[in-house]
Amino acid sequence: MSIATTTILRARATIPSRARGAVLFIALIVLVAMTLAGIAIMRSVDTTTLIAGNLAFKQGTIQSSDNGIEFGYQWLIANRAALANTNLASGYYSSRPAGSLNWSDPATWASAVTVAPDAAGNTVSYLIHRMCTCADSPYNVNCGVTVQQCALDAPVGAPPPPAAGDSFAVGAPGFLQDPRVYYRITVRSQGPRNTVSFVQSMVAIAL
Repeated sequence: MSIATTTILRARATIPSRARGAVLFIALIVLVAMTLAGIAIMRSVDTTTLIAGNLAFKQGTIQSSDNGIEFGYQWLIANRAALANTNLASGYYSSRPAGSLNWSDPATWASAVTVAPDAAGNTVSYLIHRMCTCADSPYNVNCGVTVQQCALDAPVGAPPPPAAGDSFAVGAPGFLQDPRVYYRITVRSQGPRNTVSFVQSMVAIAL
């Protein structure tokens, strides 16, 4: 019995010493790889959550811009008799801008009307432009050497011109009633996380 035992002990002692610790080294590599994978997953989840939150805030500002359009439209209806003249205190311009405006420039919104913040914390401001070339003049007259040009919507059922000069100019259609002038309402909605949305709407107001 003692000889057999001695032989077994000698067989175990013949395992190479350089193989010792290899399993531990591999386990450490796997552990590091799993740790890096876990960190990457956490960062991915955080980024996804941040993007989803930003999209929600963006959608909220777009929905809040409806308030600005409604306030601007109600102002146009209430001041229909005075729409030929610019009213900067009310954010109203009686002519369209000569060029493109930079809506991201705060100076563009110097005369804007700001609506009280809503329950979501969105602040809405609006500007109104009459879609005519000349300011402070009726839509159907010339302004100095410049011909007044306005975006008009003819009423439904307007007949063809019965005779030259029947309307405001020779060859113009004979309207059954005054045409409706187009007005552009531009709304800026500012929300949490510096979220900003710009929405424009065209409305036609009968004079």
